[in-house]
Amino acid sequence: MSSPLAPGALDGVRALVTGSSRGIGADTVGYLAEAGAKVVVNYRNKARRAEQIAEKVVAAGGAALALGADLTDHDSVQAMVDAVVAEWGGIDLLVLNASGGMESGMGDDYALRLNRDAQVDMLQTAVPHMPAGSRVVFVTSHQAHFVETAETLPEYVPVAKSKRAGELALRELLPQLEAAGIEFVTVSGDMIEGTITATLLNRINPGAIEGRREAVGKLYSVSEFAAEIALAAVEPIPADHTKLVGDVSSFTA
Repeated sequence: MSSPLAPGALDGVRALVTGSSRGIGADTVGYLAEAGAKVVVNYRNKARRAEQIAEKVVAAGGAALALGADLTDHDSVQAMVDAVVAEWGGIDLLVLNASGGMESGMGDDYALRLNRDAQVDMLQTAVPHMPAGSRVVFVTSHQAHFVETAETLPEYVPVAKSKRAGELALRELLPQLEAAGIEFVTVSGDMIEGTITATLLNRINPGAIEGRREAVGKLYSVSEFAAEIALAAVEPIPADHTKLVGDVSSFTA
């Protein structure tokens, strides 16, 4: 789909999007770059995929870095931030897109380490290099955002709770961010067609995707949801720091 942002809307903006070697993160990077942003394509272990995205941005006349980092490892995160600062001098837009917790063999506490602890560490590591007027966009799901008040798929509850814990931990930093002149917004969406999480959930619970589609009438595609994230980089910040994408009536009824 076409870019949701006007050409030049992000000229000079230095953007770091975590987990952006594929899926929603990759499409978000593409939209930001088309609008003029310098973009960091972050990956954990898909180096070539990230490099190809960065090369595409550069070939189109933009600026991009492909930087690997295990977000659950502070030294790795620090090295990534240091590399961005060395190259561009700072960060104006931090999109906290990376998440997980359904992977096998990562340990029982992996979801919490990635979806809460790593989100806070990533932000705290970046903040000293984010000038006033910068923005942080945290990406989550309705299943996580509303997990305390609405039912979700049993198989997803542990991950949903860890993502909600991450969101709440980030919100606790709002006074610090506001004092530094840094804006913050959470972007929440339903199950997204074509994502790894949706595919895994549908494998564990056949019919899960179709059930959500019937409940809300439409599920966003990867590119459609990425467009909403990209827009959150320029839209006015809602009073509650929350942008809800799509129908949430089944979560709020």
